Amino acid sequence: MANNLVIVESPTKVRTISKFLNKNYKVVASVGHVRDLPKSQLGFDVEHDYEPKYITIRGKGELLAALRKDAKKADKIYLATDPDREGEAISWHLMSALNLDPKKSFRITFNEITKNAVKEAMKHPRQIDMDMVDAQQARRILDRMVGYRISPLLWTKIKKGLSAGRVQSAALRIIADREAEISNFVPREYWTIEADLLPEKAKKCLTAQYHGIGSSREQPENEERANAIARALAHADISVTEVKKGEKLRKAPLPFTTSTLQQEAARALNFSTQKTMRVAQQLYEGVDLKGKGVEGLITYLRTDSTRISAEASAAAAAYIGKQYGPEYAAEGEKAGKTAAESSARIQDAHEAIRPTDISRTPESVKNALSKEQLRLYTLIWKRFVGSRMTPARIETLQIRITAKADVDYLFTTGTTRTIFEGYRAVYRESEGEEDPKVSGLTTLKEGTKLSLEAVHPTQHFTQPPAHFTEATLVHALEEKGIGRPSTYAPTISTLLARHYVTKEGRSLYVTELGDAVNAIMKSSFPEIDDIGFTANMESLLDMVAEGQMDWKDIVRNFYPDLDREVQEAEGTLSKIKIADEETDVRCDKCGRNMVIKYGPYGKFLACPGFPECHNTMPFYEKAGVSCPKCGSELIVRRSRKGRRFYGCENPECDFISWAKPSEKRCPKCGGWMAHKGETLVCQNSTCGYSCTEEKDS
Repeated sequence: MANNLVIVESPTKVRTISKFLNKNYKVVASVGHVRDLPKSQLGFDVEHDYEPKYITIRGKGELLAALRKDAKKADKIYLATDPDREGEAISWHLMSALNLDPKKSFRITFNEITKNAVKEAMKHPRQIDMDMVDAQQARRILDRMVGYRISPLLWTKIKKGLSAGRVQSAALRIIADREAEISNFVPREYWTIEADLLPEKAKKCLTAQYHGIGSSREQPENEERANAIARALAHADISVTEVKKGEKLRKAPLPFTTSTLQQEAARALNFSTQKTMRVAQQLYEGVDLKGKGVEGLITYLRTDSTRISAEASAAAAAYIGKQYGPEYAAEGEKAGKTAAESSARIQDAHEAIRPTDISRTPESVKNALSKEQLRLYTLIWKRFVGSRMTPARIETLQIRITAKADVDYLFTTGTTRTIFEGYRAVYRESEGEEDPKVSGLTTLKEGTKLSLEAVHPTQHFTQPPAHFTEATLVHALEEKGIGRPSTYAPTISTLLARHYVTKEGRSLYVTELGDAVNAIMKSSFPEIDDIGFTANMESLLDMVAEGQMDWKDIVRNFYPDLDREVQEAEGTLSKIKIADEETDVRCDKCGRNMVIKYGPYGKFLACPGFPECHNTMPFYEKAGVSCPKCGSELIVRRSRKGRRFYGCENPECDFISWAKPSEKRCPKCGGWMAHKGETLVCQNSTCGYSCTEEKDS
């Protein structure tokens, strides 16, 4: 009787897959990687064409011994690691570490952990794809080059324990650039005008929005202009000049990729990227369903493709037709592409993330799932079902109203009505999908007279771009071609763990430590820090995976420039090494003058008598400006998570500001002003005055 060995990565998969195979198969787990580059050295030989130096990961010796014992007994060995570059590399490392015979060792992959998928994979074994392995090797070596050459410089410049990374540094740059954009943002005043209009023979007013003069769009920029329009309307002849009915289609969203799943789970479920991936991994590896055993509920979770197999599409069409009616089932493959697909970067031709069985509704499996698992599975199930359904049909009604005075002032209003729900019977992607309800419009006709009941000019100020959240950062990384589905969550986790970035609510903020690291990367390593360069590197790795480039060509071209930049930076940094700055604050334990140190959350005061004296104190950096509220000194403070703000040293004063206040007062309203880059902006919410800051000569 045949004796076959199947090696997977996760112990959880062992339990799941064992149930699908007969007694001729033994399923064991490698528990992830078994070999890696050594932690104590660079890990590749520059003198011998960058050849990697792989060693057995510490603690894996007994596991490998057991795997070798199983492999010797086996007639055939199937390497069933994950269906991506990382999984391909793990299989390759297993071949080497276990000294497997290539003639009896085979690679199999499956996109979902179900009985049919696993058995089908067993029918189509292949050899290891060395192009995919080489793409993973190139990524690993590049990341090691950046991390092991630049991180020591950060230790010299700032503090021990910091790190630099190819994708990590680009992500930090994106967040820091957004922070700078927000800090330097100068709001622009604008006004909107709404008119309450009463149609003839009607009892209820409708509200219309000012559009402009004639066909020209106008947005009043100040109160004087807004009031001038409002005065002109008082004596205007107002009537309906156009009633336009139409119909539009709202297409169903595409099924989830890793990126869009992380974004939507953050929006709809308030999951972090790390939590989304952890729960999705559980759903992929398998859940014990009553009466059916352990099965994977979703397909592979690391993908940037929206492709759906013909079998899954046919099953979806049949299910939707039966449950909702044939008019709800979309015909053919969904159109549309993700940002990754548009730039031809689909990794390994995966499918999108979908349920392994569409008939397995969230309701039918809820007793087998945790609360978190059920919420995420429901989101994935609804998104997939919705993606296979027909568009929603929306009836639109647009009204143009002209007020004839000195000129023709145009106002508009409108409403929509859903006449066929389509995919929205199952899934609604975001807020704002509800139809706006404006009553009294359907009876209006061209020529209908209206009387003015009230005018509402409203002042607004433009808002700065929003701070990044985990979800919007993932979207930005994907859009710019930085990283891969498997890198988004660990990249964000590293930025938070290193305290380069802090998270308040859902928003991400750069800390003082993050600013310092970003400044070094921009000045000393502009190429690595360049977003376009990092994205281009991903394209080169794709070419390696497709067999179009030798992976060593990438590292041969990259390392010499990196080595030169590191050596130059070492010379520069040695001259500007920061020494502990002594202060006039006395240690209240030993009397020495305290010195300024840098910690994960910024500066603090420490006793220079360490280790005899362990005393530390908060460091209050003077802002060099008086408090606008009480006149005391302002100091630079840090929020609990390391974000800089300005507060008053007077304990009885509650003044705080994220922007640095100025000593100058607003000449328009007398309010206090704050620095926004090279501009001073009045902080009175109804003023909006700004001016260019005068530089001292």
